[in-house]
Amino acid sequence: SRVNSRLSSDELLLEDLETEGERQLKSLLHQQLDTTASIEQCKSKRRCFAPAAIYKPFGEEAAGALTLSQFQALQESDKETASLRELGLSDSEILLWK
Repeated sequence: SRVNSRLSSDELLLEDLETEGERQLKSLLHQQLDTTASIEQCKSKRRCFAPAAIYKPFGEEAAGALTLSQFQALQESDKETASLRELGLSDSEILLWK
Protein backbone atom coordinates (compact mmCIF):
# COMPACT_ATOMS: atom_id res chain seq x y z
CA SER A 1 0.00 0.00 0.00
CA ARG A 2 2.97 2.27 0.53
CA VAL A 3 4.01 2.02 -3.12
CA ASN A 4 0.50 2.81 -4.30
CA SER A 5 0.22 5.87 -2.08
CA ARG A 6 3.61 7.05 -3.30
CA LEU A 7 2.62 6.63 -6.94
CA SER A 8 -0.60 8.52 -6.47
CA SER A 9 1.23 11.42 -4.81
CA ASP A 10 3.74 11.49 -7.71
CA GLU A 11 0.88 11.49 -10.20
CA LEU A 12 -0.71 14.41 -8.39
CA LEU A 13 2.59 16.29 -8.49
CA LEU A 14 2.95 15.68 -12.23
CA GLU A 15 -0.58 16.94 -12.86
CA ASP A 16 0.12 20.11 -10.87
CA LEU A 17 3.28 20.94 -12.80
CA GLU A 18 3.01 23.64 -15.44
CA THR A 19 5.08 23.22 -18.59
CA GLU A 20 6.97 26.03 -20.29
CA GLY A 21 4.58 25.82 -23.25
CA GLU A 22 1.57 26.29 -20.98
CA ARG A 23 3.26 29.30 -19.35
CA GLN A 24 3.92 30.83 -22.76
CA LEU A 25 0.32 30.26 -23.84
CA LYS A 26 -1.01 31.86 -20.65
CA SER A 27 1.31 34.83 -21.16
CA LEU A 28 0.13 35.29 -24.75
CA LEU A 29 -3.50 35.00 -23.66
CA HIS A 30 -3.02 37.67 -20.99
CA GLN A 31 -1.34 39.97 -23.52
CA GLN A 32 -4.23 39.53 -25.95
CA LEU A 33 -6.87 40.14 -23.30
CA ASP A 34 -5.10 43.22 -21.92
CA THR A 35 -7.01 46.19 -23.35
CA THR A 36 -5.05 48.85 -21.45
CA ALA A 37 -2.11 48.76 -23.86
CA SER A 38 -1.09 52.06 -25.40
CA ILE A 39 0.48 52.84 -28.76
CA GLU A 40 3.76 53.71 -27.01
CA GLN A 41 3.88 50.28 -25.35
CA CYS A 42 3.27 48.57 -28.67
CA LYS A 43 5.98 50.64 -30.35
CA SER A 44 8.46 49.81 -27.59
CA LYS A 45 7.87 46.08 -28.16
CA ARG A 46 8.45 46.38 -31.91
CA ARG A 47 11.50 44.48 -33.07
CA CYS A 48 13.61 45.27 -36.11
CA PHE A 49 15.39 42.44 -37.84
CA ALA A 50 18.56 42.77 -39.83
CA PRO A 51 18.41 41.65 -43.46
CA ALA A 52 19.77 38.24 -44.31
CA ALA A 53 23.49 38.10 -44.94
CA ILE A 54 24.88 36.91 -48.26
CA TYR A 55 27.89 34.67 -47.86
CA LYS A 56 30.44 34.57 -50.63
CA PRO A 57 33.56 32.52 -49.89
CA PHE A 58 36.71 34.61 -49.95
CA GLY A 59 38.92 31.75 -51.11
CA GLU A 60 37.68 31.68 -54.70
CA GLU A 61 39.28 35.01 -55.63
CA ALA A 62 42.36 34.31 -53.51
CA ALA A 63 43.07 30.91 -55.06
CA GLY A 64 46.51 30.57 -56.57
CA ALA A 65 49.79 32.31 -55.90
CA LEU A 66 49.42 35.92 -54.72
CA THR A 67 51.88 38.33 -53.23
CA LEU A 68 51.14 39.78 -49.81
CA SER A 69 50.21 43.17 -51.28
CA GLN A 70 47.84 41.54 -53.81
CA PHE A 71 46.20 39.52 -51.05
CA GLN A 72 45.82 42.60 -48.82
CA ALA A 73 44.27 44.58 -51.69
CA LEU A 74 41.85 41.71 -52.33
CA GLN A 75 41.02 41.60 -48.63
CA GLU A 76 40.33 45.36 -48.52
CA SER A 77 38.12 45.10 -51.60
CA ASP A 78 36.20 42.27 -49.94
CA LYS A 79 35.71 44.38 -46.78
CA GLU A 80 34.42 47.29 -48.89
CA THR A 81 32.00 44.99 -50.72
CA ALA A 82 30.76 43.58 -47.41
CA SER A 83 30.17 47.06 -45.99
CA LEU A 84 28.26 48.07 -49.15
CA ARG A 85 26.12 44.92 -48.80
CA GLU A 86 25.37 45.88 -45.19
CA LEU A 87 24.04 49.19 -46.49
CA GLY A 88 21.53 47.23 -48.56
CA LEU A 89 23.08 47.50 -52.02
CA SER A 90 22.59 44.65 -54.47
CA ASP A 91 25.47 43.04 -56.39
CA SER A 92 24.70 45.05 -59.54
CA GLU A 93 24.64 48.30 -57.52
CA ILE A 94 27.97 47.40 -55.92
CA LEU A 95 29.52 46.78 -59.35
CA LEU A 96 28.17 50.13 -60.54
CA TRP A 97 29.61 51.85 -57.42
CA LYS A 98 33.05 50.31 -57.95
